[in-house]
Amino acid sequence: MRYLVLILCLLGLPLSAQTRAEAARIAMAQLEEATLKLDAANSARDRVRALTETVQAFEAGLAAMRDGLRAASIRETELRHDLDARDAEVTRLLAGLSALGSSAGPQSFVHPDGPIGAARAGLLMAAVTPALSDAASGLRADVEEATALRQLQQDAANTLQTGLTDIQTARTALSQAIADRTDLPRKFTEDAVQTAVLIAATETLDGFAAGLSQISEDETDVELPAARDRKGSLPLPVAGEVLRRAGETDAAGITRPGILIATRPRALVTTPTAATIRYRGPLLDYGLVSILEPEPDILFVLAGLDTVFGETGQVLPEGSPVGLMGGLAGESGDIQSPSGERAGEALSETLYIEVRLGDTPEDPLGWFTQDKGMTE
Repeated sequence: MRYLVLILCLLGLPLSAQTRAEAARIAMAQLEEATLKLDAANSARDRVRALTETVQAFEAGLAAMRDGLRAASIRETELRHDLDARDAEVTRLLAGLSALGSSAGPQSFVHPDGPIGAARAGLLMAAVTPALSDAASGLRADVEEATALRQLQQDAANTLQTGLTDIQTARTALSQAIADRTDLPRKFTEDAVQTAVLIAATETLDGFAAGLSQISEDETDVELPAARDRKGSLPLPVAGEVLRRAGETDAAGITRPGILIATRPRALVTTPTAATIRYRGPLLDYGLVSILEPEPDILFVLAGLDTVFGETGQVLPEGSPVGLMGGLAGESGDIQSPSGERAGEALSETLYIEVRLGDTPEDPLGWFTQDKGMTE
């Protein structure tokens, strides 16, 4: 019920404002659903899965609200600027309407040129009066829309702040649930000494990937669904937009075989299919990395994380969280700011994704779909 007031406010907007706030209305339902998921997650048998779905629901709801409210803010700013620019026109219009009085119909005048002049003046007033009335109606509609959009943004502030607080609560609970999880199978035990030796001797990602088999001991066979059979249909590990494709050169003149995804701060990263964690931790200049093995000779490299989940050797079910992106969670004022939309601040973090088949990198876009929705 916490979002009901804002929903009713949105439903009361003028038609044009309702159209522009459609995303915000959808967001209300998504945030309400996310809140219910958060309340139910504590009693769920699989708390990790329940909280993962909760965080993703909050991300979707906050993203939809962000888009809707920024559109509303931009429209409200445009209307205010337009009204300010038409200040002189508005003044003349108000003077004209005031002279006409409360009646919008043609008036009777005594004209110095007699009946013919009076007739001409009457015809002129009959033409001018509807135009003035139409201009006044347009002005009134603009003022009402601007006022409604401003009210929407003011009423949304508390809802936004509540949503941002709830998603942080869900993230914290998810981190704790992952730390408490003891039911995951292990494919191997990590040899910490060999891992340190491999990292010290590694100069490239290729070399590190080739030496991953050296860091495991007591390895067992674990049957996982074949990832090859789903090539081209796997979900992206994170909600975002493709910033750079495989083989494209970055600003520093470096060309990599993976793709770069622009994401929102603190976005949740999940495994697109069931997989073994082959390595998780810092690596070269890639930052924090999680390397997943969905089946022998296939590796998914996820680099640029701020937080990594799980332990090396664990086997994760599909959709399990493997980490969080960095950055600071937005404030309600940031979400409503039209300047933030233009500056591209919403997608401030980047996740590098590389797919390796044996010793050869493959274009990740050949493995993943690109229809994962935008998040917080």
